[in-house]
Amino acid sequence: MTDTHTPIPSERSAVSFELPLGAGTVEVSLPDCDVTIGTPPGGEPVEDVREAAERALDSPLGPALEYRVTPDADVAIVVTDVTRATPDGVLLDAMLDRLRAAGVDREQVTVVLGLGLHRPMDDDEIESALGEHADLAVNHDPDAAIPVAGKVDGVPVEVHPAVANADVVLSTGMVEPHQYAGFSGGAKTVVVGAGGEPMIRYTHGPDLLGQDGVRLGRVDGNPFREAIDRAGELAGPDFCVNVTHGPQGILDVAAGNPRAVVRDLAASARAALSVELSETYDAVVAGVGAPKDANLYQTTRAATYVALGDYDPLRSDGRVVIPADLPEGVGQGTGEQRFYQWVSNAKTAQSLYEAMSKGYEPGAQRAFVLARVLREYDVYVTNSQHPEIVEECLMHARESVENAVEPGSDVLVVPDALNTLLVSSSNR
Repeated sequence: MTDTHTPIPSERSAVSFELPLGAGTVEVSLPDCDVTIGTPPGGEPVEDVREAAERALDSPLGPALEYRVTPDADVAIVVTDVTRATPDGVLLDAMLDRLRAAGVDREQVTVVLGLGLHRPMDDDEIESALGEHADLAVNHDPDAAIPVAGKVDGVPVEVHPAVANADVVLSTGMVEPHQYAGFSGGAKTVVVGAGGEPMIRYTHGPDLLGQDGVRLGRVDGNPFREAIDRAGELAGPDFCVNVTHGPQGILDVAAGNPRAVVRDLAASARAALSVELSETYDAVVAGVGAPKDANLYQTTRAATYVALGDYDPLRSDGRVVIPADLPEGVGQGTGEQRFYQWVSNAKTAQSLYEAMSKGYEPGAQRAFVLARVLREYDVYVTNSQHPEIVEECLMHARESVENAVEPGSDVLVVPDALNTLLVSSSNR
């Protein structure tokens, strides 16, 4: 695990700054505002991810991978999709080397792209993510998932057939701040990424997401995380190799038992990604960038991470401003389309929240969580290719950040909103 860093307080900064936009950046100038930049300490990135993965595999949290397989084993490896910045190709290659050393032929391995309810990856994306191992990959289809033995809270656990029928299930993953799980990664890559609708529906439904312990940055005492981990004990993974990252790149790699891996990397992430705050602001400008700002569904994470985290930095009637490219519009997957149907058909945030509290289909949970924010705050999306879609979805579109922030505002800028934990300085 990386060295522990003390969370740094936010700092006053110049009124001009850069924010991520797609694969590039956008220059922002707010000369009439009092601007505070909230930048976490970041930590020291690993110099070579492959070497770090090898070290993690050499010193796993629990039994080594080589002891978990036999030469005749059928192996499923679930990897993340394009919505995660996981170095899947590197981690996959390291695991395949260990499997080969244990006598498992490459032909015995199926790589499942953990899409959840996101759109399938195309051939170019698979090639870019997995390189020479792209031929092993299959897109997950949640409608084709089959059950495994056992249930969680009475809910059947379904996964991709290759996972359900495998002798050993492995996974990659990114342990990063997550609105529901506290931190992503671990069993979530399999249970949700390669899972079926029953468990996705349950874990992302209003009854579970409305519980107090379900919050950004919390692992222990989090009902969502616990449900996912228990499902993982039924369906896999048996062993995972996960990473965590900060603004400068990959910070740490851990391998072994999924629960232990998540907790180990979450500690690294908290140390690197926390920013202490003691004030509130008229506006929070939240940076996202690629790949998350490819669509509105993913981009709205920035608003919910800001307003529904450990510390809410917004004053009454405040606003969140997010520059986002949105080349895919609202998004092309099942979840993205369900999100769009709910939000675009709602008249108000309050009516949306009340309607969704009665239940909704998996994938629509982002609309439910966004409604919690929109009941209190305005959300502005700027610089996008699809302002008309933003306006349809109870939010405001503007050409630039400058056009979305009122002159004279106290502004907090969070350049990497999805990888920053806003915490109260009084909790130190």
